[in-house]
Amino acid sequence: MGTTVFARGALLLVPGIVCILSSTPVMAEEQVLSLPQVIEYSLQNNGGLISLREEKGIRDAGKVRAGLFPNPTLDVEVGTGALTGSSAENSLALGISQEFLLAGKRGKRTAMAERELDMYRWQLADRERLAGGEVKAAFYDVLLSEQRIALSVRAIALSRQLLDVTKERLAAGDIPELEMNLAQVELARSESARIEAEKGHRQNQAKLSALMGLPLDKQPVLSGKLDVTVPLTQTVAELKQLARDRRPDVKALEAEKGRGDADISLSQAEGIPNLTAGLVVRRDTTSLEVGGVEGKDTAYTIGMKLSMPIPLFDRNQAGVQEARARRSSSEGRLIALRRDVDREVETAYAGCLNSDTILSLYRKNIIPQLEENLKLTQEAYRLGEVGILAVIQEQKNFFEVSDGYLTALHDRQIALVKLETAVATELSGGVQ
Repeated sequence: MGTTVFARGALLLVPGIVCILSSTPVMAEEQVLSLPQVIEYSLQNNGGLISLREEKGIRDAGKVRAGLFPNPTLDVEVGTGALTGSSAENSLALGISQEFLLAGKRGKRTAMAERELDMYRWQLADRERLAGGEVKAAFYDVLLSEQRIALSVRAIALSRQLLDVTKERLAAGDIPELEMNLAQVELARSESARIEAEKGHRQNQAKLSALMGLPLDKQPVLSGKLDVTVPLTQTVAELKQLARDRRPDVKALEAEKGRGDADISLSQAEGIPNLTAGLVVRRDTTSLEVGGVEGKDTAYTIGMKLSMPIPLFDRNQAGVQEARARRSSSEGRLIALRRDVDREVETAYAGCLNSDTILSLYRKNIIPQLEENLKLTQEAYRLGEVGILAVIQEQKNFFEVSDGYLTALHDRQIALVKLETAVATELSGGVQ
């Protein structure tokens, strides 16, 4: 009977990590979401992104405002001589004036508004880039916790099989009762590990649900594998160039620098005052007394008025200086960001290479040898060559190393997420 039980245990352990990685809990009657679907849903329903998209109306309104002409001014002037004893004398004047923007101010203000809109678009794209990276990391966190639950289930199954063997051997008088008690403790420890794994899984699911903007009672059902690793086919120099060309935050600062140029041009134009032209129609009524006879005379006049401030003291020197300082600041931040982007790509690329090295060690040396050691220890215990402590220790080693392998797979996926976020490019083709 003991041989049969351990044979079943060996059959369960031979597939090892392959079975663990392929077992993903799936809820019935629920849509199973792949990584691209999760990202798309998150970008469409993330509260922060939704509110930021609504701000586009502010930039559009700014562009409309920049292209508007100044409103004309209506002037009405009424005069009477009633208060000075000349009630027959009065005057009425109607005038309209219009301010004309000189030095191409309207076009330069429109150019400024367009640069602002460009900046907003790139800032939104950068927020989406960062949000996508955060969602990817949360996605792989959920997959890792799912696989840890599956690993804990396998640990419970193996501990139960060991307990069955100890009961049979105790009944046969081959072992003391202490060994059965140790097997029971090991089973309880495995069940406790499963509870902890489920707790971590719920926390990871809650985080992903929040990023996706799901209701509190909804949990995403995911489709994906940790052991699908995307090889790096591009050099670090090529990835740096991709980042320089595609990073939205770099594009946003480039647009900000362009806005600085437009701001300087507009500030210089603001130093030239605008011309105001007005047209006035006046009616004046006067009274004349000749030989005791009072007569009235009404005269109509049309006048034109031109006015312009004299730029004697204020030629918008402060505005030009301020615009140049802002442009210099944006240029300095752009240079610093480009250096940071190169450094970020290098770090993420090195992280992927390190993860590949660790995974290679697990796959070629650690995992196959560990499974062989566990089989040999089980067989030795069945034959009475080793005690139960050796079996328990080997089982602990197997599952600790298996958990380390899952962590290494997760770290490789996170390293790729960081690299894709740094480069702003889907190196995996968006497939999971």
